[in-house]
Amino acid sequence: MSLVSTAELLKKADAVGCAVGAFNCNNLEILQAIISAAEAEQSPVIIQASQGAIRYAGLEYITAMARVAALSASVPVALHLDHGTDFKQVVECIRAGFTSVMIDGSHLPLEENIKLTRKVVEVAHAVGVSVEGELGRLVGTEDEISVDEREAFFTDPQEAAVFVRETGIDALAPSIGTAHGRYRGKPKLDFDRLKQIRELVGIPLVLHGSSGVPAEDIRKAISLGVRKVNIDTDIREGFVKEMRRVLAAEPDEIDPRKILGPARSKAVEVIREKVRLFGSVKVL
Repeated sequence: MSLVSTAELLKKADAVGCAVGAFNCNNLEILQAIISAAEAEQSPVIIQASQGAIRYAGLEYITAMARVAALSASVPVALHLDHGTDFKQVVECIRAGFTSVMIDGSHLPLEENIKLTRKVVEVAHAVGVSVEGELGRLVGTEDEISVDEREAFFTDPQEAAVFVRETGIDALAPSIGTAHGRYRGKPKLDFDRLKQIRELVGIPLVLHGSSGVPAEDIRKAISLGVRKVNIDTDIREGFVKEMRRVLAAEPDEIDPRKILGPARSKAVEVIREKVRLFGSVKVL
């Protein structure tokens, strides 16, 4: 089947109270792992491309690989731009064939974020592409900052309501205590804030920085309206750890397939576990 929009997938997830996994893709093997895991669990899936992935693999390569994967897949697949930085880049991704984009204006004052995000929504919706916006900011590692500093980055629920109303986005990524990269200690999620945001905005919410978040916290976040869960670090860790294991056992191995093949299999295991956790099995 052809690529579908993220909004379509999140609408179905919202109807049954689950979340769809959004997995970052950096190379062919990880893309194959994402699709294999989704098909094994019979779950819709979102392939994400970050700034780093686009620089590494190239926009055309990522789009072409995702299109081939979707055409051969038996489950719905969306291709999403993760943390788009500016209007020009978003338009380039839409033209290339992305079916979903995120515009990250969280570093901007509210009014500027609204203006930029609304501009993206107008262009994207005109061609059937869904849009994710972000309000509030995620830091690198959470327990290096104090509680007061942490809360300064969090999304204000009232501002979230204004942001969603003024932009017309399809999904909102709020900041509630998660962080990108590895955690040093257990993350502290503000579930009361999440609940209030969902009640005020009424659209699907997105949980960024979800690698390393305990399963019980993921489940609770989904129960409070999170419908898209982003995973990257957990996949990388499993993938690279398996590569290291193979090379340690066979230090003279020079066939990339014999090194990357087992790593791909490990990534499938990681992703299948996440898909089951998110509850999207057979939600087609």
